Amino acid sequence: MKQLYINSIITVLAVFLSFQSFAQELKLRGRIIDKQTEDPISFATIAVVGGSQSTHTDDNGNFNLTVPSKNVKVRVSYVGYTPQMLPLESGEITFDIALNPENSIEEVVVKRPKLKYSNKNNPAVELIRQVIAHRDENRLTGQEYVQYEQYEKVSLGLSNLSPKFKDGKAFKKFQFLFQQDDSAKTEKYILPAYIEEKVSQFYFRNDPKKYKQYIIAEQKAEFDPKFVDNNGLSNYFNKLYDKVDIYDNNISLLTNQFLSPIANSAPTFYRFYITDTIKTSYPYLVELSFYPRTKTDFLFQGKLYITLDGQYAVQSAKMKVNDDINLNFVRDLNVELAFEKDNLNKYYLSKSSLGIDFSLTGKGKGIRGNRMVYIKNYINGKKEPDSIYAGPDIVLLPPTKAGIKQDSTFWASLRHEPLSSSEVNIYKNIDTLQLMPSFKRFMDISALVLSGYKQAGPVEIGPVNTFYSYNSVEGLRLRLGGRTTDQLSTRFYAETYAAYGTKDKQWKYFISGTYSLNNKSVYKYPQHYVRASFQRDTKIPGQNLEFIQEDNVLLSFKRGESDSYLYNDIFKLDYKAELKKNFAITAGLSKWRQKPAGVIEYIIAPENAPPITINELNTTEASIGFRWAPNEEFYQGKLYRTPIFNKYPIFTFNYTAGLKGVLDGEYNYHNFTAGVFKRLYLSQFGYADINVDGTYILGKNIPFPLLTIHRANQTYAYQLNSYNLMNFMEFISDHNASLNLQYYMNGFILNKIPLLRRLQWREVFSFKAIYGGLREENNPTYNDQVYKWQTNSNGDISSFTFTNEPYMEASIGLSNIFKILRVDYVHRLNYLDQPNVPNWGIRARFKFDF
Repeated sequence: MKQLYINSIITVLAVFLSFQSFAQELKLRGRIIDKQTEDPISFATIAVVGGSQSTHTDDNGNFNLTVPSKNVKVRVSYVGYTPQMLPLESGEITFDIALNPENSIEEVVVKRPKLKYSNKNNPAVELIRQVIAHRDENRLTGQEYVQYEQYEKVSLGLSNLSPKFKDGKAFKKFQFLFQQDDSAKTEKYILPAYIEEKVSQFYFRNDPKKYKQYIIAEQKAEFDPKFVDNNGLSNYFNKLYDKVDIYDNNISLLTNQFLSPIANSAPTFYRFYITDTIKTSYPYLVELSFYPRTKTDFLFQGKLYITLDGQYAVQSAKMKVNDDINLNFVRDLNVELAFEKDNLNKYYLSKSSLGIDFSLTGKGKGIRGNRMVYIKNYINGKKEPDSIYAGPDIVLLPPTKAGIKQDSTFWASLRHEPLSSSEVNIYKNIDTLQLMPSFKRFMDISALVLSGYKQAGPVEIGPVNTFYSYNSVEGLRLRLGGRTTDQLSTRFYAETYAAYGTKDKQWKYFISGTYSLNNKSVYKYPQHYVRASFQRDTKIPGQNLEFIQEDNVLLSFKRGESDSYLYNDIFKLDYKAELKKNFAITAGLSKWRQKPAGVIEYIIAPENAPPITINELNTTEASIGFRWAPNEEFYQGKLYRTPIFNKYPIFTFNYTAGLKGVLDGEYNYHNFTAGVFKRLYLSQFGYADINVDGTYILGKNIPFPLLTIHRANQTYAYQLNSYNLMNFMEFISDHNASLNLQYYMNGFILNKIPLLRRLQWREVFSFKAIYGGLREENNPTYNDQVYKWQTNSNGDISSFTFTNEPYMEASIGLSNIFKILRVDYVHRLNYLDQPNVPNWGIRARFKFDF
């Protein structure tokens, strides 16, 4: 009994003491600035001396930290500044601390002869080479097992807004959105517009290599899905504000690659200087400043702090880009990284900050975005069961998978740093905006301008760029169309249009019905649907435009003779399923009746017999296709997907069978097509898009409309996937292979020419080649049972197959003209003796790039 009594007293005391300790916890907050400049100091460390509690300041110098009691010692420190202690004994919980720069002296100007920079016998270069040599052992992928918890946040908003702009009549109803910009030295405002948060548990295993992410929770400010693909928007923002790993050779930002200052080739592209030695912390640090040798290249400038403990690890880094860099619409770009020691005395990334300020001009209004990453509970060397690493790379844990929106208390317990007041309001403000009629009108107009569709309740009218066009067969073509949206039904979608030609005086139309098998919009990932459609319309043979319609007004202007048309009646039944790991399956059945128009004629000319004119060609086809795009991300627009390219190739394969005797089908044949696309990043030398594909058609006595009519372009726009100096229907084959190379050099040469570098033009090169042939059983030169070669309006043969060499064309051009225009000089390299073919041409296209 006595022992029980003593134990009870101890238990009560322990509980009392724990509550006493909890009650004594202090939540500190404050702001750290430079005493001389009064600029905020980001990434300053606020830590309990001898304890585990610590944090870093944000971009505005603000911090929040919970400490056990007022009896602990809390130190504020940052490399290059004299540390200070927080005076907790005063009872205050809010602090404004001004740090003194170390070794502060009056400005002294020293003039000396300029010395030519050299890597040889340069201690700074020798130091960076030591960092490079130790890079693999210091980075995460150099460890056997690693696990940690990560909190990441992406936020964007309009920036640099004046009081006059804020108080304008257009924003009278939106005053609640604006926030004072604390980082500005004059009265400026920001308008927070987007935020996304994610908390994940990561596990890394080196052998076999596996990087596993368990998403504990995620949330983002979402706009009306009628206007915005929220998932695609998230993908796009995360690609712009990509993860910054200084130990990678190349750092991907803004769809470009920046060479890391500790890349293998860094001494070739950077200048390095030892600018300070820091002895206020252990191990001692060397401040290593670096600058790009060419200011306009995709390089950083800034400072690295390297440990002098034999590890040569990066303890912190501050990087930005030069003002003269050939980077569009970016007013400012800053990267800050902080590293801490783990349980095995290795350095790990504990905090990362990426801030990018976009603007059309250098001083006007812009868009400021930040990506913050915090890492804690970092454990090195702990092996977990194989089940932890098994399965897909990314797993959504139940609260997220179930779509449950976690409350504020739940998120407050997960965040490594609290949200600022402006960030807290974004979620509420976006929800409020969705209810305001004026904002809905703004989104409606924006959708019309960007996508071409006008919202009209449960239907959309458009696309508006097809309402008017012109071609030589139809004359002036007028068209009106639309489609239903998920406001009407999430299962069934209908689409239709009607068009009329003033020259041929014929009506054309299209109607389709799509049934979603997964109860999701057929315009969203993953797609899973069946579709039935019927189309009566004109078509240029061989022109399968994926992203734009042939009746687009911009395609109305063509060079040379363009009278090769078909009238088509096409009934299709299609199936599509997008599966895991970005693998897609398509299947279809189609009945196609085509009638020649313009200069096209279907004529069979048997030997010793009068020619036979064929009025129509009927085919029935069954098809199946596969597409695999590993780790593909995209923005889903109203018309098509905008891919966010990565380092992985995209594979396609399609098989089509002609079915004779089925639904009036007149021919048997087998068409096999395969292709691979790869974006190849070349660091400072830009990037290249490489597309290789091929086709083989089995069958005898197959007329040319059922063979491969190679994709030509007679407009003045440069088309990436067409042959820009080939005439319509000029080349036909039943087996072929092609190469399409687009090389974007990103101004690597032009940036070094003094008179041109200010224009910020960029070089672009292309080469296209296709080689194939036509077997004798399908070649009208040898077989009089198939349709004759086509002729133009002068009676000259205008369709051919390949001889003993491939068709080739190449171009050299300038992109980034006015930041949006690409202009190419295109040269046709062979087959120049064929009728009405151009030797060269100037072609242009709109191309937006950062």
